[in-house]
Amino acid sequence: MQDLDPSAAAAVRPFSPGRRALAIAHRWLAPTLAAALLAGCERPPVEPVQGGYRGTGMLQIYNPRIVDSQAALNAEPEVARPARIREGQPKAGEVYENLKVLGDLTVAEFGRTMTAITAWVSPEQGCAYCHEQGNMASDAVYTKVVARRMFQMTQYINANWKPHVAETGVTCYTCHRGNNVPRQLWFLAPDQPKSGSALGERAGQNLASPAVGLSSLPHQVFQDYLLGDAPIRVNGYTALPVRGEGANRSSIKQAEHTYGFMVHMSQSLGVNCTFCHNGQSFQSWSISSPQRMTAWHGIRMARDINLEFFTKDPLLSIFPAYRRGPLGDVAKVNCATCHQGAYKPLYGSHLSRYYPAVVPAELRPEVLPTPPAEPQRLPPVRGELLSATARDPSSRAPR
Repeated sequence: MQDLDPSAAAAVRPFSPGRRALAIAHRWLAPTLAAALLAGCERPPVEPVQGGYRGTGMLQIYNPRIVDSQAALNAEPEVARPARIREGQPKAGEVYENLKVLGDLTVAEFGRTMTAITAWVSPEQGCAYCHEQGNMASDAVYTKVVARRMFQMTQYINANWKPHVAETGVTCYTCHRGNNVPRQLWFLAPDQPKSGSALGERAGQNLASPAVGLSSLPHQVFQDYLLGDAPIRVNGYTALPVRGEGANRSSIKQAEHTYGFMVHMSQSLGVNCTFCHNGQSFQSWSISSPQRMTAWHGIRMARDINLEFFTKDPLLSIFPAYRRGPLGDVAKVNCATCHQGAYKPLYGSHLSRYYPAVVPAELRPEVLPTPPAEPQRLPPVRGELLSATARDPSSRAPR
């Protein structure tokens, strides 16, 4: 009998169970892995917005679909018309008891302010969220004491942190957006359990924390920069290492902490690095955008109010256990508390100008501006971006 050609024999030989299983796995595993990898990518389209000189790579990359989805969160709330000024109208402190911050407002303006706060902070619970029913002057409800301190904080920011908030200012709505508690806050994190010497230490990272964009970077960065004054600058001034007084002694671990905090800032504002930095030289101030200086003041503002308001009495002792973090501390602010994914909170709405209560008495204007008939629609990005609902190129503004 003539021998069968080996190649032909291989062609007709049936698969063994093991080979069949491998073939099935190969057939389905590759598409599954590809789908898993692509799931971590942002679905297009994306559009660039020029943020600096042409040719410098200072572009902001936006996804119109994501920008449109944030429109409701950053919409300016309805503003009530200012209270009518009447000669001889009594002050709120002369009519109501236990007014320690807003007693210098007129009775009408005080009522208008309380109505706004209810809509901004407790639209479902109403006045009862802060006030004891039947005795509005009482401080028995702890949230009233918190609200009073938050008014003092708001006035403090609008008076002392103009280099960051400018004339836009802040109000209760800047952070709360209709929620009892702002959605973006942070607490001190407990130390990670120490591993055996063979496994090493996590060094506060490798946990895919949302605080640092689900990366493996150190996630306990807020306490370094927004409570402490750790050096955030790790770049050297020279291309090559030097010795002596001008040596850069920053470690790789310090660089990871800095990068983790920069990722937080980028996510909080919905921008990439070149919103503030020039890719030609990240450390150089002379070629950076003006936003870098604004951000510099913003870091110090957040640190200042965390230390001044959230680590001292009355807030430190009055919050109940269920409103505290795992280490018993009070919630604190970071960049996302106000910005919530927008390059400016509420896209730069000047809501504060319509409410004199959010600035100290000596800084209040004599006449309040009349609010628009409808809430303003402000640009969602710094620059020109084509809306996801209007993709006709002819609708672009002239350059």
